[in-house]
Amino acid sequence: MTAPAVYVMSLEPESGKSLVSFGVMEAAAAATGRIGYFRPVVAAGPPDRIVESMRARFRLAQTYDQSYGVTTDRTRGVGEAVDPELVHTVLAAYEQLSEQCDAVVIEGTDYSGASAAFEFALNSDIAAHLGATCIIVMRAHAHRPDQLSGAIDAVRTSLRDRHIPIAGFVINRVPADELDVFRAATSGITESVWVIPEAPDLARRTMQDIATALDATVLAGDEEAMGRDVHHIVVGAMTLPHLLERLEPQSLLVTPGDRADVIVLAQAARYSATVPPIAGLLLTGGYRPDPAITRFSAGLGERSLPILLTERGTYETVDAVGRTHSTLESGDERRLAAAVRLFEDNVDFQDLVASVLGSQSAVVTPVMFERRLVARARESRRRIVLPEGGDDRILLAADQILRRDAAEITLLGDPELLAARSGALGIDLTAAQIVDPRSDPRRAEFADIIHEIRGSRGMSHETAFDLAADESWFGTLMVHTGAVDGMVSGAAHTTADTIRPALQIIRTAPGISVVSSVFLMAMADRVLVYGDCAVVPDPTAEQLADIALSSAATAAAFGIDPYVAMLSYATGSSGAGADVDKVARATELVRLRAPALPVEGPIQFDAAVAPDVAAAKLPGSPVAGHATVLVFPDLNTGNNTYKAVQRSAGATAIGPILQGLRLPVNDLSRGATVRDIVNTVVITAIQAQAARED
Repeated sequence: MTAPAVYVMSLEPESGKSLVSFGVMEAAAAATGRIGYFRPVVAAGPPDRIVESMRARFRLAQTYDQSYGVTTDRTRGVGEAVDPELVHTVLAAYEQLSEQCDAVVIEGTDYSGASAAFEFALNSDIAAHLGATCIIVMRAHAHRPDQLSGAIDAVRTSLRDRHIPIAGFVINRVPADELDVFRAATSGITESVWVIPEAPDLARRTMQDIATALDATVLAGDEEAMGRDVHHIVVGAMTLPHLLERLEPQSLLVTPGDRADVIVLAQAARYSATVPPIAGLLLTGGYRPDPAITRFSAGLGERSLPILLTERGTYETVDAVGRTHSTLESGDERRLAAAVRLFEDNVDFQDLVASVLGSQSAVVTPVMFERRLVARARESRRRIVLPEGGDDRILLAADQILRRDAAEITLLGDPELLAARSGALGIDLTAAQIVDPRSDPRRAEFADIIHEIRGSRGMSHETAFDLAADESWFGTLMVHTGAVDGMVSGAAHTTADTIRPALQIIRTAPGISVVSSVFLMAMADRVLVYGDCAVVPDPTAEQLADIALSSAATAAAFGIDPYVAMLSYATGSSGAGADVDKVARATELVRLRAPALPVEGPIQFDAAVAPDVAAAKLPGSPVAGHATVLVFPDLNTGNNTYKAVQRSAGATAIGPILQGLRLPVNDLSRGATVRDIVNTVVITAIQAQAARED
């Protein structure tokens, strides 16, 4: 039996079909355990970039070859009739993929090869044979409302005649001032009709779009740099003073590859506060820069300026760039986040997924869990301060958080420097609050608070005033005074730099004596809570009880029913010794302090998580075999176990999440990726929601 499928199809090119596919995948990934993505036809040649973006973004288990049916070689030279053998090949490929999936999103053909009649017939045949529910994507751009209404009627009739269910119609790229007109024109349609406005940010080409369209060679530029938007095109065929006068923010500078002066100007412009940030450099004529210029560029360091090379002449290149369209093919996380947010704001995607793919799965995959976290954070947005505004990873993560609308962001740093750096990175941080601790009027108030706490230990008010300008202390005091709801730091600071101010200013929650940590371990089919794996080296029985209670509260805050296992090398009364006695004592303290909390201990790891082992070792225990919160007896055991599971079982380890503080502060690894930072900010926002409820 094949998995249920939703088929996203369009009637013409440039409809924005991929935006809808990403939106549906996002919704399905939060509700379905094993989601798949499939394209009936992909272009012959290099791997399809949309397929690769889907596989990467949603961490799909499928290979590239499992992700499509045939290449365009099989559809060339055909008329309007669909070859049954072609359909059979596509269906066979789909069935192999669907065997390992709970649901599949299918994205139809691109209308860029065979005739429109053939492609519609092919999409309809495949949808009919699979029993897939269709979402029809249409673009408002260059169409009148009455034309789209008539096209919808024709498509409805055709699909109904073939007994193909329709989930709804998406009218994409609608001018902002015509939304009501298009809604009125389609108000009589019985199926759902969702209207998505034109998004100028998504309509802009990126450096990757241009590189793909021109088949240009990428000489420099990482993935994030290639995702920069191009707002203007400037030809570097004049002297430098005149060229500088014509540069505008996020310009693509097009120049022959032998213009060393223009190349040096473009590279040096990144360091000028008076020259607008350049999106990238496109070299024409097939001329590679002189090796001396290449060495100069490499020596500038920092994030590289994207540099492309094409064999075309300058005039031909500018013409080709002008005809290049924006796509989502690059997989740029910033653009994908904006596209998904646009979809979610305008399509009732939860009802859509429920009606198409069925009820929510009991299985929880890492992708599902991460997307549920974002949805949870968005329900009641909290204010999170990021003290390390001078770190590019922090700025890129802040941009993604703002685009997902998962939290309100405050960045600490020099506003002019942050504005220049965000411009160089091609990101938009205008929605963030930027605060300079050195000049902020609250510095004196914060110094008073520090002096009140530490003055008895000999700290002078002058020293407290200096300390109040420190980013970690200033951010902590913003949390303490309620200016923000939580803080995330540690990308450029040590754990001690992050935790010490929190311990002295925010302090622990009532009834908790120790700050500890947990990792959320997203396994293939569920999420477990591991604590403590990062903070307390050798907890006492009393501290271990605190860790267990804090870990249970953290689990509940993230929608995980807490069943607590107090781990040891012995189960029940099967072993003896000081370490076992400590765990037994801690278990009794937990039961005394939280009688309603399911807890078992001492218990071995296998008896805690494996029902068959639990049935033999602790029959009748409500926790054994079903534990969701695993409390390790010491840091050595916890830290090694989480890393072993992460590496050997392929689990996603989200954390460390600090717990036990009165208000949420979380520490980052100094090797944290942008994705790690985004996850930690989302987690902190959810902790802040729980703290507000308390």
